[in-house]
Amino acid sequence: MIRLILGLGNPDREYEGTRHNAGRSAAEYFAKKIGAGDFEFDKKSNSLIAEGKVEKNKVLIALPETFMNKSGSAATKLIRSKKELKELVVIHDDLDIPLGRFKISYGKSSGGHKGVESVMRALKTKNFVRIRIGVSPKNKPAQKEVMEFIIGKFKPAELEIFKKINKRVSNALEAMARGSLEKTMSQFN
Repeated sequence: MIRLILGLGNPDREYEGTRHNAGRSAAEYFAKKIGAGDFEFDKKSNSLIAEGKVEKNKVLIALPETFMNKSGSAATKLIRSKKELKELVVIHDDLDIPLGRFKISYGKSSGGHKGVESVMRALKTKNFVRIRIGVSPKNKPAQKEVMEFIIGKFKPAELEIFKKINKRVSNALEAMARGSLEKTMSQFN
């Protein structure tokens, strides 16, 4: 079961529609799908927060208003106990997964993702669920071009693929909210 979804990305309009905001966009899509209502600013966590339900299960969707590499500061204000860690899902972009795919994992390393590293450092654990959304084209950018690529906006054809993935990620989140992580992982991975 899930209680908190953390959609990683960068705040500010200039980052909307960028590959690096894939997690934030997917969380916003899910919030809209379950009728969570408008996001409101929460000063304590420095996040935009919306609350919704999947059947009878309450789900909080948070979009940190910090930049990606400081996402952990929001997580520490939203997680109050070790038990709640098991009910946390962090959604983020992943350059090692092709565009059009996503992967659900639990307790894995950050894979070099600075936002995930920030959350792990702040919570002092890697034991939480992650949904890694692929943003990689067929030909991955060279190392020196990676930053420019991930903060770049999706091209129109890529955006159509990304919209389809948002639907699948949303379906996976609903399945997690209703039942077990293992069952959801076997269904969607």
